[in-house]
Amino acid sequence: MKKNLTLFIALILCNTIFGQNQILKGLVQDKQSELPLVGASVELLDNDNLSFISGTVTDEDGNFLINEVKPGRHTVRISYLGYLTATLPNIMVTSGKEVVLSIKVEESAEILDEVVVTAKVDKDRTINDMAAVSARQFSLEEVNRYSGGRGDVARLVGNFAGVSTADDSRNDIVIRGNSPTGVLWRLEGIPIPNPNHFSTLGTTGGPVSAMNPNMLSNSDFMTSAFPAEYGNALAGVFDLGLRSGNKDKAEYMVQLGAISGLETMIEGPMLKNGSFVVAGRYSFVGFASKLGLPIGTNATPDYKDITFKLDFGGKKSKWSLFGIGGQSNITFLHNEVDETDLFAADDEDSGATSLFGVAGIKNNYLVDDRTYVKTVLAVSTSQNTFYRERIDGLDTEVETNFRVFDSDNVDYRTTLSTFINRKYSAKLTMRAGFVVERFDFDLNFSDREDTPDIDGDGVSDWVPLYQSSDHSYLLQPYVQGQYRFNNSWVLNAGLHGQYATINEKAAVEPRLSITHKLGQKNELTLGYGLHHQSQPLPMLLLRERVNNEFVETNKDLDFTGSHHFVLGWNSNIAQDWRLKTEVYYQSIFDVPVEPIPGSFSMLNVGAEFGFPTDKTSLVNEGSGQNYGVELTLEKFYSKGYYTLVTGSVYQSKYTGSDQVERNTAFNNRYVVNALLGKEWVLGSSGRNVLSIDTKLTHAGGRPYTPIDLEASVMRGSEVRDVTQAYAENYEAYLRWDVKLGFRFNSKNKKLSQQIYFDVQNVMNRKNLFVKRYNDRTKAINDVYQSGLFPDFVYRVQF
Repeated sequence: MKKNLTLFIALILCNTIFGQNQILKGLVQDKQSELPLVGASVELLDNDNLSFISGTVTDEDGNFLINEVKPGRHTVRISYLGYLTATLPNIMVTSGKEVVLSIKVEESAEILDEVVVTAKVDKDRTINDMAAVSARQFSLEEVNRYSGGRGDVARLVGNFAGVSTADDSRNDIVIRGNSPTGVLWRLEGIPIPNPNHFSTLGTTGGPVSAMNPNMLSNSDFMTSAFPAEYGNALAGVFDLGLRSGNKDKAEYMVQLGAISGLETMIEGPMLKNGSFVVAGRYSFVGFASKLGLPIGTNATPDYKDITFKLDFGGKKSKWSLFGIGGQSNITFLHNEVDETDLFAADDEDSGATSLFGVAGIKNNYLVDDRTYVKTVLAVSTSQNTFYRERIDGLDTEVETNFRVFDSDNVDYRTTLSTFINRKYSAKLTMRAGFVVERFDFDLNFSDREDTPDIDGDGVSDWVPLYQSSDHSYLLQPYVQGQYRFNNSWVLNAGLHGQYATINEKAAVEPRLSITHKLGQKNELTLGYGLHHQSQPLPMLLLRERVNNEFVETNKDLDFTGSHHFVLGWNSNIAQDWRLKTEVYYQSIFDVPVEPIPGSFSMLNVGAEFGFPTDKTSLVNEGSGQNYGVELTLEKFYSKGYYTLVTGSVYQSKYTGSDQVERNTAFNNRYVVNALLGKEWVLGSSGRNVLSIDTKLTHAGGRPYTPIDLEASVMRGSEVRDVTQAYAENYEAYLRWDVKLGFRFNSKNKKLSQQIYFDVQNVMNRKNLFVKRYNDRTKAINDVYQSGLFPDFVYRVQF
């Protein structure tokens, strides 16, 4: 043991003496027109004191390259005559991979006689310049840095103000008290289905993400009043992009993680000035079980995915081919689970499979030096099956399996998205376009649990809750513009339309935001948006028996609508420190509720694997409201550490058809996150790093509907007291995560290694997941979320 430890320390010290430097390169463009900027000044600065290290200028194509960049964190500053200076801090450089940046700078709305260098840090500024309120950019480095994130972009945003993910089993995003079904996922400019393994039709979350964070470029996340190009969403938007491969040399990566599994990646040049990048992942427990290794779990979650992007084309017309494919399956057997299992029961067998895929082609065409057209054509699919079998005569000689639930859903989507963007001047930019989606679906869902025996064969009859093979279209035209009165006042305004052919419903939505900068340090924002969203297909196509025939009585449901109002204040209180607060109010209308007085509302649906199967003949007569205040205190990484503290205090209420206002299922009332990270340089050369990151999350307990024990015993299955809907709360959620990491850079090769150990729920706190009726014991059991869970990742880049 001492010999191994001595060897390990010797290798670290050896790596710190000499080392390979790296290349930093990229493209600089005008932010509004995407025209490459020739002759822009690019400076490489020390990340802490912003002292000059080296520099260059962009060539005739807007490209730049800086050689011999030392591994570590750096700042890049871009300046150009007549443009506002852009500063990008915390650019991570390793010896194993070249750094490729895509930088867009903004032309000044005022006449400048010379280049004006400011100290402004644009770390959180959105890529979409028209997203001015309740929005921020996030990076791959953040996804991999924060403790407890499991390499999942959905869990990453749970650290941001207004977002709750207090559920260890799934990554559903609850934004300002809204159902997760209100979230829009976009990839490369098009809407996509649920991008998670073990996903189900109509939901937006799942246990494991199929989005490989190592393949993502910097992306945007929005929580309210988003610009007019985004539609069919009430809560928020993930606007994700895939990164491009290295167009100059081949690079490789191999990674092994407890959650992400075994991953390999390759990238490099292709054709003339083109590139490719492709990565595949296989679940760790699935891979281990194939090898016959002990995995320590009753049900083996087997999942795999592949992601790719190919870039090619010339100066005026650039093309990309991209795609993601994911597959997953799991089986639960009654004799291998216990009463504390989150997703299974000890008197049932069940199994699930899911398939997710997206493939598309994108073109970016420069019409002239002020106009470009961006078009994306893609196909996507979401497929899932699920069955459940009840065990009759359990633990007797006549034990038999009786299937009570069967689901098989296939959904294909063909999407065309195109827009034209014109920069009329430094003050005015306009954009107009449309999104057309065709849905081809084949949905089958049958149930015979507690159903009548109409045919008299002694067995409950199968009831086809939905059975539909059809197609529909969703059309979304929009126009939006940005007018910059000067460098202090900016107006964004737009109009979005939406039309669904499945039931011929339509909506028109205005969007508006105003930004006012008060000096160099403070900014005031005001936003409004009207948003609509169609109902999930499993609810629209749900059937009930009418005059001995099955009828889709929900199909005529209208969109649910929402008014968003946001007021924000952003202040750079000190160098590298930011304080941000937002106050919001959301009024929700046309919510589907029951036709007779009751407590049901669609606002409470969407955080589980399925939808209610007994809610038919619904009407758009419900309402809801969300309001609250959010606070973010953030120190961007500098001087060896960072910190992020976010807090949200809010209320989320709904009114059903009984006209009683209640808590929604997502009214946690408050969420607080505190994150801190510190890095120490190993050795005098500063090439290798030891890091510690930690995160503490505290959230109010989720509301729930209590179980009626007496009624459950009489029925033989769980019965909730709907007259007391969401009247009680689970205990508050508390979790502390700690992550220890090492980053090594080879002394004589273009190779870097990173390893980290992420201990989640260090205190092994029992956070209550759900109260569940157990018919075998005739009692209510408490089911808890994950206890102490060690995650690890080992990554090699070369």
